Amino acid sequence: MSSINLDSVTEALQNARVSPSGVSFAGRSLKLDTEEDAKPVVEEIDKCRELQYLNLEGNTLGVDASKAIAKALERHPEFKKALWKDMFTGRMKTEIPKALEYLGHGLVTAGARLTELDLSDNAFGPIGVQGLAALLRSSSCYALEELRLNNNGLGITGGKLLASALTDCYNKSKEEGKPLALKVFIAGRNRLENDGATALAEVFKMIGTLEEIAMPQNGIYHVGITALSQAFTHNKNLQVLNLNDNTIGPKGAEAIAGALPNLQNLKEINFGDCLLKTRGAILLANGLKATHLDLEEVVLGFNEIRKQGALQLAVAVANKTKLKSLVLDGNQFGENGRAELKQKLKELGKLNTLGSLEDDESEDSEEEEGGDTEESDTDSDQGVNITEIETESPMPEEATVSVEQFIEAPNAKNFFNKSEVDDFVAVLMKVAGLSTDKDAAVAESALKCTELLYKDLFIWSQQEDKTTIVNNSILVNLGLIKTKKYKPAWNVESCLHALDNILKKNYVPESTKLTLKIFMQREIDRHGEFLEIKKRMLSSLT
Repeated sequence: MSSINLDSVTEALQNARVSPSGVSFAGRSLKLDTEEDAKPVVEEIDKCRELQYLNLEGNTLGVDASKAIAKALERHPEFKKALWKDMFTGRMKTEIPKALEYLGHGLVTAGARLTELDLSDNAFGPIGVQGLAALLRSSSCYALEELRLNNNGLGITGGKLLASALTDCYNKSKEEGKPLALKVFIAGRNRLENDGATALAEVFKMIGTLEEIAMPQNGIYHVGITALSQAFTHNKNLQVLNLNDNTIGPKGAEAIAGALPNLQNLKEINFGDCLLKTRGAILLANGLKATHLDLEEVVLGFNEIRKQGALQLAVAVANKTKLKSLVLDGNQFGENGRAELKQKLKELGKLNTLGSLEDDESEDSEEEEGGDTEESDTDSDQGVNITEIETESPMPEEATVSVEQFIEAPNAKNFFNKSEVDDFVAVLMKVAGLSTDKDAAVAESALKCTELLYKDLFIWSQQEDKTTIVNNSILVNLGLIKTKKYKPAWNVESCLHALDNILKKNYVPESTKLTLKIFMQREIDRHGEFLEIKKRMLSSLT
């Protein structure tokens, strides 16, 4: 271990928060490779007489460091909360399962009984669940109340492995006389799809004690939504339900509406960006209208809902005295529909709950299409994380590169010395936006420059294990992932054209190709903009 590394650990230690009930090194950006690197953390664990929690968020642990920390945890049977999100940045996927095995073994050896396990924002994929499974099956998780696995790249395989481990945990804990009574389950941004969601639905049925379920951005269609809806009915104390950015559609909405009579304790529902359409909105409105008096927040934005659906939703919330927020932005009410909706809510005394409608579209004059879109069966799980995440600084600080130097050598290495992934991708998009310029010389130069930038970006991302971050940034900057109040400022069609030009290059990562394939198919199913180029891109990716 270098002295520089030890100095950084020692300095961060000065700001580490230690309390009688736990230890936190959250956000210290420590890189702990060896057992020696982990020594300051181990010392603080040993000093804490009543170690209820250990927060290591925002640091990065190697196998040997994890082994040392696990050894220290063996001496704390009172341990309750493992707050270990964003803990493996830059680590190889083969390292993470071993690190998790050590940490889990430490808790099992101690005889700890966890109440909370948070491993969010660790992109360990299905292989990571294998390392986690032993802990989930052990007595250390029999009393677990909160399980947070957001943005882990689980995929279908990981979802099934997780469901299997939780099933074993439930059955074993039940044999001891006190079955697993999980209250919070968070697993957004994991590409669970129908099969992964269906496997977890069986677990939810068994448990029956869930109060919060959040599974946004998982590529779940009505088949998976129907399975989940049936499971929800067994969890009558469910209060928070978030299925944002899945494709619920009218068929899925019908299944959820059928479950609603059993869910009278709901406080928050989020079905934003779920392609509900007007029919789905009306089905939900009918399911909520008579009861559900505890509702505080209803999110149904970006669902292609038209005026009639909006008006029925307004009537449905009329008796909700606790309602604080009704989100219906990004639908298709049109100017007259927006005015009628506001008037109706005003008459009902609920206008103050309505959020902004600034992204509402004009009402489409064509008939609304029936049925649901369904994802291709060929989009099998490969553990890809395809959702928006916050980017971190991609490289450690080095000597600043001047603008002149960057222009002279516009590669990823030079650019990353002075900016972050999103900044680089934004510049790339601006260049790519000129790739179809009327001036042939400009278009040709822009296309060549774009190809060089993409090449360096992809090569760098694979070397630094940042491909997931790069994929997400590309999706956001192409408008394929929606973010609040963000719209690309460049010619997106030209950017798509430039990207299509390089899709068959061998330096484009397979995970990038799979991610783009899934989103191109979704865009085509949803009849979004620039369909011809998106169909061409999908053809290139197939």
